Amino acid sequence: MCAQQTRMSLLRHAEGLTIRTTLSEFDVLANPLMNKGTAFSEAERDEFKLHGLLPPSVQTLEEQVSRRLEALRALPTDLDRYVMLRELQDSNETLFYAVLTPHIEEMLPLIYTPTVGAGCQRFSHLYRKPRGLFLSYPHKDLMRKILAHPRFDSVEAIVVTDGERILGLGDQGAGGMGIPIGKLALYVGCGGLHPATTLPITLDVGTDNKDCLSDPLYIGWRHERVRGPEYDAFIDEFISAVKERWPHVLLQWEDFAKANASRLLERYRNALCTFNDDVQGTASVATGTLLSAVNVTGVPLSEQRIAVLGAGSAGCGISSLLHRALVDAGLSPEEASRRFFLVDRAGLMVEGLTDMTTLEPFQTRFVQPAAAIAGWTLETAGRVSLLDVMKNAHPTVLIGVSGQAGAFSEAIVREMARHCAQPVIFPLSNPTSSCEALPQDLLDWTDGRVVLGTGSPFPPVERDGRPFKVDQTNNSYIFPGVGLAAIALKLPSIPDSLFMAAARALASISPARANPRANLLPPVSDLRRVSYTVALAVGLQAHREGLLDAALGIDEIEALIRAKIWEPRYPTMRHAMSE
Repeated sequence: MCAQQTRMSLLRHAEGLTIRTTLSEFDVLANPLMNKGTAFSEAERDEFKLHGLLPPSVQTLEEQVSRRLEALRALPTDLDRYVMLRELQDSNETLFYAVLTPHIEEMLPLIYTPTVGAGCQRFSHLYRKPRGLFLSYPHKDLMRKILAHPRFDSVEAIVVTDGERILGLGDQGAGGMGIPIGKLALYVGCGGLHPATTLPITLDVGTDNKDCLSDPLYIGWRHERVRGPEYDAFIDEFISAVKERWPHVLLQWEDFAKANASRLLERYRNALCTFNDDVQGTASVATGTLLSAVNVTGVPLSEQRIAVLGAGSAGCGISSLLHRALVDAGLSPEEASRRFFLVDRAGLMVEGLTDMTTLEPFQTRFVQPAAAIAGWTLETAGRVSLLDVMKNAHPTVLIGVSGQAGAFSEAIVREMARHCAQPVIFPLSNPTSSCEALPQDLLDWTDGRVVLGTGSPFPPVERDGRPFKVDQTNNSYIFPGVGLAAIALKLPSIPDSLFMAAARALASISPARANPRANLLPPVSDLRRVSYTVALAVGLQAHREGLLDAALGIDEIEALIRAKIWEPRYPTMRHAMSE
């Protein structure tokens, strides 16, 4: 049986079929989708000639999980744990996901933010085994041939990066591959996709990171980044090849720089089923969390004033989806736009002070008119700082996607709290080292009145004299469910309205709906249930918008989504030549 037939058998195992393969001995043990380690039965060891290659004890998956958890927890650092989990994923994927899925709250910071940031920075030094594809610019003519290999026939989900803006760490070149690998692990662990259907891809167009270029162990193409028409032609060839190879694939863009993220999304969003998680996923989880916060503060959405530090693709993506929510709440589009105060490196984006020629098209909607600040008192003439915004606009919401650690200073937060009974503050920059403010500081500076959510995980804080778990306003609440729906229902595209449906679905299961002193978001340990709830809401919204067969009923949509959810359990293995 060829490798592709084996992969398809693995997919059919979800329906209870036995896997048959011609592989044996080390070839079986070396295949991470087939390897069972000490869990191979006596009969399987006979058929596949594994006696002697494995210790004699036959163990259960549960026993293997216990052993791995014990070893993992004994390691001294999170980076060590990250490396161990990556090696487990490359040797035995079922066991990897059996460790990950029921322990997602413990594992999420290890396989993704914040630890994945260090993993990307050290990627070339930690590299062990191939996973995913590096499509390098010098080999662009081989792209279609590479994608054509039968081992990729079962691919349904791709996460792609060019490594230029990895979290808040900037250009990591080929080391950015850690992000697609981590995101797809969450698609499986949270959304339930089968690992055989996932493919991480790095578009290696060079790097401008001097540390990478001078590192003798750097594994990527040693060249400055390709830009301009050559870059666009390379991306266009990639999209064309993907569409030809997988007509119904889900393609997620990840960690592209501001100049490319929104531009590429707009160019290709209707050409195939695709979205940018930094733009749309971040926007959706921020919107869902703010809708939950409204239940706590009692201030209607139509009365919110929103300051955003970081006016790049993430900040404008959040603002765009919140703008839609404000319009849905009854404001005119023009009035809704005036509720946003976007601050970048040069200060508040405002007519007369902002160089309009340097703005991207997605930023222009949120430029404040000069008349809006005519009566403002400024600390420095000709520049409107975030503190100036607090003193004059009195925002009720403050969101950070700047990547600037400590940017929400005590003076800024205290000024906001002077004018707002319960300020809503979301320092969302990842990893933890880039967060705009520490949760305990925000509580202290607002006398405990802040309603907060962070992008990275933090230890519990003290609130009302007792420990309180900080909400992690992380995209993992959104993208696994959106992707699950897109793949299960073969959506032709993913309009922003589906991300609004995802946000509302997330808010609908907020613990704060029943108890304003509770968390804004469900616990991370509940991400599988959250992902299913989001997927169903996205599917129903897609049906309402005519993106699905009109004959499909709610029960059928639900059944299609459930049928795509894989549970990490070992299949029964049989040798194809034994019959």
